[in-house]
Amino acid sequence: MTTLSQVILALDQSTSATKAILFDTSGDCLDRESREHQQYYPRPGWVEHDAAEIWRNVLATIQTLLLRNSQIADRLVGLSLTNQRETIVVFDRATGEPLHAAIVWQCRRGDAICAAHAAEGDEPTVHARTGLRLDSYFPASKLQWLLQNHPTLASRLAIGSALVGTIDTYLIYRLTGGKVFATDHTNASRTLFYDIGTLRWNEELCDLWGFPINALAEIRECDAGFGETTLGGILQEPIPICGVIGDSQASLFAHRCYHRGMAKVTFGTGSSVMLSLGSQLQFSDRGVVTSLAWVLAGVPTYAFEAIIISSAATLTWLQTQLGIVHSVQEIEAISATLGDSGGVHFVPAFSGLGLPYWSASARAAITGLSAHSGRHHVVCAALESIAYQLYDALEAMQTESGVILNSLKADGGPTTNSLLMQFTADIIEREIAVAAIPDCSAQGAALIGFLGLGVHSSLSIIGALPHAKAVYQPSMATSTAQKLRAEWTHAVRQVLAGVT
Repeated sequence: MTTLSQVILALDQSTSATKAILFDTSGDCLDRESREHQQYYPRPGWVEHDAAEIWRNVLATIQTLLLRNSQIADRLVGLSLTNQRETIVVFDRATGEPLHAAIVWQCRRGDAICAAHAAEGDEPTVHARTGLRLDSYFPASKLQWLLQNHPTLASRLAIGSALVGTIDTYLIYRLTGGKVFATDHTNASRTLFYDIGTLRWNEELCDLWGFPINALAEIRECDAGFGETTLGGILQEPIPICGVIGDSQASLFAHRCYHRGMAKVTFGTGSSVMLSLGSQLQFSDRGVVTSLAWVLAGVPTYAFEAIIISSAATLTWLQTQLGIVHSVQEIEAISATLGDSGGVHFVPAFSGLGLPYWSASARAAITGLSAHSGRHHVVCAALESIAYQLYDALEAMQTESGVILNSLKADGGPTTNSLLMQFTADIIEREIAVAAIPDCSAQGAALIGFLGLGVHSSLSIIGALPHAKAVYQPSMATSTAQKLRAEWTHAVRQVLAGVT
């Protein structure tokens, strides 16, 4: 078997769906399968998933994909995994079955807990240890809430009959039949339990959140082995699990952003903007969070990250909650016909606002409505909000890092919307290079898997692999872009002025 004939199966378990994708050693997608899962909103600001449904979807997507591609089964060398990062699952040690609904990264049930910690002066400690903010976006407050409100689960976690982890940990446990309870550094670094300088769980942080450090999973490098799996009995012989990384970091890797100053944005349910800092650990005083991009051969690569809480979710909301479009796909045509939003702005603070505002209490609003405004103006404004939020995040990141970006890499479902990509290039006044493949997170995990399995021997070899892209150049007059950004800023200030 030659190197070029080898194939890896990548799982991408995202906020809205589970995808199984086959990649060859060049990083080319051979075939893919996807299943959406239900979103649950039991209370305002709360968001949950059914982890059992996610597990069923994992098996269903894999089985469908492999049945359709039975001719390459003997070329399958491993499974890689990328995932929505801050979503947590509590599950049974013996069976792997979830014991509570998965609490999603968007969920704000930990707001009051974070506020109490902030009042006690814990913010500086949290930031200095983790590089992150004291915010319920991250899992620690969700887990403290769980321990406070479900004493049975708290007791089971304390004695070890229940386990807890991010989605990668949960799926690895189930894929290995309970043999491996582990996570990788990228997912661990997003929990508020992890010291980003020492690259390990921190006892002081666990004590702060009232969480037993012994209940946390083993941390391994992204290209390490995470056990073997028969994919729930689908395969006769097990394959190794190798290449485990959070979805945003996986996208950064797929874009070959291996050096300081390279940046990407993944447009998804929310969006993550990441700027590579190389091996230099750097902190921000203005709300930019520091994450681990990856750890390979004992060497960490750090990154600044900006969180945009609602991107494609805003467009889905227009369809599912407001009912003013029949499908997300028609939004581009509506916006193209209209030309602009007619002074209407949509601030999608459904679960607060992230960088640079970091207001958990902010709520969504539509501003600038007049008698002339119609539903199409609202649709266009919702689309444009994705670009405006990206501009705000990039400006903060550049200021804090000292890096001036000339180009931005991009991926994710919304990148197929050429109108949005051009408007975004105009608003941020920079070139946007959009990956030809929409599944960059899965591709990044697959490439790290090939690295860990020895199929590729170095980052330089991976970096030399071809990766096609479409490039959008800014074409809007600077004065027009400045005017539009000023109007957006005014709309955000109106929303923040209403926060109590």
